[in-house]
Amino acid sequence: MNGRLQDKVALVTGAGRGFGSAIAIALADQGAHVAVHYHSSSAGAEQVAKTIRDKGRDAITVQGDISVWNDVKRLTAEVFQHFGHVDVLINNVGDMAPDQMSWRDISEERIDRILDVDIKGTMFMIHEVGIRMVERGSGAIVNIGSRVVAAGSPRSPQYAAAKYGVIGLTKSYARALAPAVRVNTLGPGFIETETTLNRADWKSGRREEILSQTPLQRLPQPEDLVGAVIFLASDDARHITGGFLICDGGLSMIGA
Repeated sequence: MNGRLQDKVALVTGAGRGFGSAIAIALADQGAHVAVHYHSSSAGAEQVAKTIRDKGRDAITVQGDISVWNDVKRLTAEVFQHFGHVDVLINNVGDMAPDQMSWRDISEERIDRILDVDIKGTMFMIHEVGIRMVERGSGAIVNIGSRVVAAGSPRSPQYAAAKYGVIGLTKSYARALAPAVRVNTLGPGFIETETTLNRADWKSGRREEILSQTPLQRLPQPEDLVGAVIFLASDDARHITGGFLICDGGLSMIGA
């Protein structure tokens, strides 16, 4: 059976581990060929690419720091040289300062890193891929945001600010790239990735606190949320652009 993204080409940032790797594999399960981006997780990216190839799909790995525009230009050129085009861009990379346990622990370096990766990096990726999508006449971009925009973050205010910035980018490019390209944001809550599980607060009661406040009474694995990404990337969401889809088990429950 053909998948919802049969023979489409997708580029996923931060796909060497965690949520990004689950997204890349899910895209392949839906029939897509995938460019697996990584910054430092070389071995993980290669394993993800191998898994995709084993499914009969084409896959390459591309390395780069998305907060550096020249890196983004280079890796984008590599992807387009190999595949010829990109139908789907998933901007998964994001830094949430997992080692920062309080707003009191702020530093200029931590602020700059999150804003550089989450805002500048996302913008660079949308710009370089989006302009080519417009020239081709079609495409879908899904930015991975966070439910933190609904609740704020007393732990890491700069992270909440950065994710608000992603929504600003989403709305702006949804207008700028229309009607050829759709741009949306997925807002997941807490996902039990390796990074989350290793956080100090997660090991000392934060997990239980979040779980007690979540109506669905469970915390998702990365694989539990990939369906929402597939939806936004596919023609099933063909009349949705500039949107924000929260996906946190009911934890935030925002109004219409």
